[in-house]
Amino acid sequence: MDLVPAKQEPLHQPLKSVLGPATAKVMAEHLGLRTVGDLLHHYPRRYEERGQLTHLADLPMDEHVTVVAQVADARLHTFASSRAPRGKGQRLEVTITDGSGRLQLVFFGNGVHKPHKELLPGTRAMFAGKVSVFNRRLQLAHPAYELLRGDTEETVESWAGALIPLYPATAKLESWKLGKAIQTVLPAARDAVDPLPESLREGRGLLSLPDALHRIHRPATQADVTDARARLKWDEAFVLQVALARRRHAETQLAAVPRRPSPDGLLTAFDDRLPFTLTEGQRKVSREIFDDLATDHPMHRLLQGEVGSGKTMVALRAMLAVVDAGGQAVMLAPTEVLAQQHHRSIVEMMGELAEGGLLGGAEHATKVVLLTGSMGAAARRQALLDLVTGEAGLVIGTHALIEDKVRFHDLGLVVVDEQHRFGVEQRDALRGKGKQPPHLLVMTATPIPRTVAMTVFGDLETSVLDQLPAGRSPIASHVVPAADKPHFLSRAWERVREEVENGHQAYVVCPRIGDEPEKPEKPAKKGGPAGEDGDKRPPLAVLDVADQLAAGPLAGLKVEVLHGRMQPDDKDAVMRRYAAGETDVLVATTVIEVGVNVPNATAMVIMDADRFGVSQLHQLRGRVGRGSAPGLCLLVTEMPEASAARQRLSAVAATLDGFELSRIDLEQRREGDVLGQAQSGARTSLRVLAVIEDEEIIAEARQEAAAVVAADPELTGLPGLRTALDALLDEEREQYLEKG
Repeated sequence: MDLVPAKQEPLHQPLKSVLGPATAKVMAEHLGLRTVGDLLHHYPRRYEERGQLTHLADLPMDEHVTVVAQVADARLHTFASSRAPRGKGQRLEVTITDGSGRLQLVFFGNGVHKPHKELLPGTRAMFAGKVSVFNRRLQLAHPAYELLRGDTEETVESWAGALIPLYPATAKLESWKLGKAIQTVLPAARDAVDPLPESLREGRGLLSLPDALHRIHRPATQADVTDARARLKWDEAFVLQVALARRRHAETQLAAVPRRPSPDGLLTAFDDRLPFTLTEGQRKVSREIFDDLATDHPMHRLLQGEVGSGKTMVALRAMLAVVDAGGQAVMLAPTEVLAQQHHRSIVEMMGELAEGGLLGGAEHATKVVLLTGSMGAAARRQALLDLVTGEAGLVIGTHALIEDKVRFHDLGLVVVDEQHRFGVEQRDALRGKGKQPPHLLVMTATPIPRTVAMTVFGDLETSVLDQLPAGRSPIASHVVPAADKPHFLSRAWERVREEVENGHQAYVVCPRIGDEPEKPEKPAKKGGPAGEDGDKRPPLAVLDVADQLAAGPLAGLKVEVLHGRMQPDDKDAVMRRYAAGETDVLVATTVIEVGVNVPNATAMVIMDADRFGVSQLHQLRGRVGRGSAPGLCLLVTEMPEASAARQRLSAVAATLDGFELSRIDLEQRREGDVLGQAQSGARTSLRVLAVIEDEEIIAEARQEAAAVVAADPELTGLPGLRTALDALLDEEREQYLEKG
């Protein structure tokens, strides 16, 4: 077994010793590739067939692309400019074609001589550059290119085979240079240690790893590519699932205190005073949670539910059950506004049950304490005292709860609201405050497709609340194309006035605050919610829009602003006035995305809606229609009708089903974003596995991984798998894998 590291060495070799320091430096800085193994796992994005040409019409804006095409014509123009006042400036315009579409290339100055000689009509080449728009036409300025002659010795050698691999490249390193570097290290692929157990590989008819690496980089046929990708997908899915299965296994070895509610304690008293009955969904999920709390190892459960599906009620009942059983329960909220709001609504729902130790408190009452960073010293001292003596059964707070000074009497349950806002270390720090590991319930209103739940939250059991409580109203959503149809925008403001005249309130959401120093806009990335047509106008800002509305279309209405840079007390005062109905229109950033509950708010206008992601728009929209009156959400955009951004907005307007939208969101975004920071920085980002399409592979890999780990938790019999796991996670990352 001690031979394994020696066999692994060729793949661990640093690239600088193989390719030279200059190339290695560019690869490390721009693509994160440092070893021979890293480079072998840098797979082609797609392949061009020698005889075929790229579809030029489908090129993405502002992206670095590589295309294979033919020169249609080339013209040299001279012009006068400040640098060449006598009409000596030179510009070479080359038009390339794929047989249907055309694309313009431009070269300037001294850079025109070589391409003018080489890019003659009829020449085929690979061109790499950034796609931009000039005079409403797509163009590549100063692209790098490699002629496809097929006559010189080197070109024949490096482009042998009908399929040309095109690699994810950067401006500093074109696809063909990467291709050549990979050809140099490809012989090392035969030393790749296979992580898949042999029985699994043979049972599923998968290629060996050296064979798969060879075929993905030098395929003779399309079938080679398909077989290689199928094998490499299994690697990614299986190694990731083994890491998660080991984490689940380790958690079941931990001891926790079982927490069972007493039959006629605080929980029963609380249920008796509820003015409504729980939905069937809430009852089912509560049963799952109570079963987990009764076991002697820590619960790890993810509770997903649409905005307004009653997650807080389910979490509160779990917290009360733990208090009944003699423990303390904590709810961790991502912002002070939200922590204060949870505290207020929990105290209201509990009534005299929240007055433990006070005159007039009920028999089973406990104390509900709020702990946030901006509290005064005296209030904070008292809160800390209530925690350490056990006087406070329920604690609601922000990350201030995680500080060293905070001590609990007997922490039994941690509820994390909106998991994606909390880092790993924070969650673990809080869990470390229990005498034994406390039970953990993570809540999210962002619907997560099953496969992502299996991948990112793979060590959490999942409960889904998919029914809305009775009395919630449907929300009508419409796209408002402000550039094509300005009168639609005027009508939007009229609708807001109508809602206010009917006694309701409205939100207006903007992408930024407006007091930031002006920074030039970075061009948007593909699939990102921003100017896909080359539009570089800065996003609309809360402070500007609020002034314009108050002076213009909403004159006479009470308009206030809310954003993240306000002082906590000011934010709270604004929210209180809005909740009390004293403000008609609240102009805000996404600080209202999570948890602000004002049932009287019925309309929302989202400005520059194309600059928000699909899930975020869905979250924001969930803030209206929380009462009995129907909700209205207007998505304002200047994007042209054909753009991807507009299609995204139309999808949001067309359905209220968060799970459907989260699938659309995933399909439109890069896989790497999906797994978010759960995968950031490490080499765990998925290369060939697509979270949505490969649902079956992920599900099967999860089963196989669970079986392997159950039989051999330390993987002693599978050295290749251990090596792959170490490459996937350094030691401490294994603990943090699923936490975004």
